Amino acid sequence: MLVKTYGAAVQGIDAIPVTIEVLVKNGSLFSMVGLPDTAVKESYQRVQSAIMQSGMEYPRRNIVINLSPADVRKEGSAYDLPIAVGILAGDGILPSAGLSGCMIMGELSLDGSVLPIKGALPMAILARKMGLKSMIVPMANASEAAVVDSLDVYGVDNLSQVASLVSGNSDLCPTIVDTRREFAMGAGTFELDFADVKGQENVKRAFEVACAGGHNILLVGAPGSGKSMMAKRLPSIMPPLTLHEALESTKIHSVAGKLRRGSMLMTSRPFRSPHHTISPVALVGGGSTPMPGEISLAHNGILFLDEFPEFQRSVLEVLRQPLEDRHITVSRAKYTVDYPAGFMLVASMNPCPCGFYNHPSKPCTCMPGAVSRYLNRISGPLLDRIDIQVEIMPVPFEELTSMHAGEPSSSIRARVAAARAVQASRFGDEPEVHCNAQMTPRLMRLHCALGKESSDLLHNAMTRFDMSARAYDRILKVARTIADLEAAANLPASVACGQIDTVDGKEALQAAVNTPVLSHHIAEAVSYRNLDRASWGNFTAPQKLPLQ
Repeated sequence: MLVKTYGAAVQGIDAIPVTIEVLVKNGSLFSMVGLPDTAVKESYQRVQSAIMQSGMEYPRRNIVINLSPADVRKEGSAYDLPIAVGILAGDGILPSAGLSGCMIMGELSLDGSVLPIKGALPMAILARKMGLKSMIVPMANASEAAVVDSLDVYGVDNLSQVASLVSGNSDLCPTIVDTRREFAMGAGTFELDFADVKGQENVKRAFEVACAGGHNILLVGAPGSGKSMMAKRLPSIMPPLTLHEALESTKIHSVAGKLRRGSMLMTSRPFRSPHHTISPVALVGGGSTPMPGEISLAHNGILFLDEFPEFQRSVLEVLRQPLEDRHITVSRAKYTVDYPAGFMLVASMNPCPCGFYNHPSKPCTCMPGAVSRYLNRISGPLLDRIDIQVEIMPVPFEELTSMHAGEPSSSIRARVAAARAVQASRFGDEPEVHCNAQMTPRLMRLHCALGKESSDLLHNAMTRFDMSARAYDRILKVARTIADLEAAANLPASVACGQIDTVDGKEALQAAVNTPVLSHHIAEAVSYRNLDRASWGNFTAPQKLPLQ
C-alpha cells in the first residue's frame, strides 16, 4: 500500500515541503531514496525500535521510502516520526485518510519518545502556506509552532499518542497560544539595568544615541573601566521588538536550535557575544550542514565583539559586507543560502597593548608606535563603518562609592523608542531604511541639510582635528539622530508608543520629523569621533614609569 505523509526541510531560515512516500508490499527489504543523509538513513533502527516499544508490530515486509523532491538533500533526524507513521499506515495498522491534511515532524527515541527538533516555526509557517489543517510536533516544540495561527498544532510525547491521534481515538487538544498577549507580557523584562552603572554619563549618552539611530559603536578604554559591563546592558535600552521582528528573529534561532524548550516568540532583542577565537564560518554561517552564524543570530539585535583587535583579521573583514547590506549570502559548492544580518555592531578594545594609554593615573609602558600598530589591527574600511567611537575613562572612587542609583534603563528606552518613532515616520516610504544609520546619500541630502552655522562648525572641526573624509557622513547621520532625540522629547507619550490617532499627535510627529540639524547637534556628533583625530595614538616616546 502506498501512503504519503508531509514534512519539511529547512533551507536558510525558511522551509520547503517534503513528501514522505512509503510503499509497503510483499518482500523483506528496506530501502530509502531521495538524497537522505546519514542521520536520515539511520532512522530505520530508531523507527523499528520505537514502533515495537510502543506496543505495535513492525511490518516484516518490503518497505520503500522516497523523500520528495529527490534532488534536495534531507538532513537531520526530524523525519523519524513521519516515516514511522507512513510505515504503520502503509501496513494498515493506522488509517491513512487523515494524513493528507497534516504535517508531521519529530525525532524518535528507541523507546518511542518523541524528541525536539530544529526549525519548528518555519515548518509551521510552511504548513499554513500549504493549506494544511494541522501539524504534529514534539511537545517541546508545540508552543513555538503554535505561534502560527489558522493551524492546529498538536504536541506529542511519544509514538503511541501519535497513533491514537491519527486513528481519531485521542482526546489531545491543539496547543493554543495568544501570541500578542504572551509577546506583550514578555517584553520589557531585563535582568541587567543601567541603574546599576555608576558615573560614565558621557558613555551612557553615546549608547542612547547609538540605540536611537541604530549606529555601530566602538568603546576604547583601559581594563576595568566598564566597557563590557555597560555593553551587556544595551538590550535594556533598545527599542522594543515589533511582532514582525520577533517572528523573524525566532525563526533564525529556531533553525539554529538556540530556542529554549517550551519557548514561543522572542520578546527581547538578541545579544550575541562570540569569543575572539571564533572562525569566519562560525561568524557568517555555513558549514557542511548550513547553519546561521553569529551575525544572523544577532539579527534585529546586538553583536558585541569584546577585545576587538584580538579577533583574526580575516574574521573582522567578513563583517564589512553584512554591515552595509544587512544580509549575508553564503555560497558553497553544494548550496547557496541567504541569511538576514541586520545587527548593531558594538565593539570594545583597550587603547594599547598594555591598556593604559591616556589613563589619568597609570603610565603606559608600550614602545613607540605600539598604539598605532595596535589600532591598525582593525582595517580602515571596517573602522569606517563604525559611526560612534567613544573613549572611556575609569570611574573616580567617589562615584563608585556613591549610593545614588543611576538613571534606569526604562527611562532611556522611552527616549530611544520616541526617537525611533520619529524615524519610522520619516522613512515610511523607504522599505529598506528603518533608522538613521541606514540612510543613503540621497536621504542624507534630503534630511541632513545644514545651515551656515552648522556647516562652518563641521568644516572647522574636520580641519582642526584633521579628520578623514570618511567621517563626514557618519557625523551627519549621528547628528540627525541627536536632533531626533531632542525633538522626540517634546512628543506626547502616546505618539512615542505608536498611537498616532489624533490631529495634534500627527502634527507633533511631523514637526519632530522636520526638525533641522543645528550646530550643537554637530558638535556632539563630532565629539564621538575620537579615533578619527590624527593626533590619537601618535606619540614618539613611551611614558616613563615613576621611580620607586
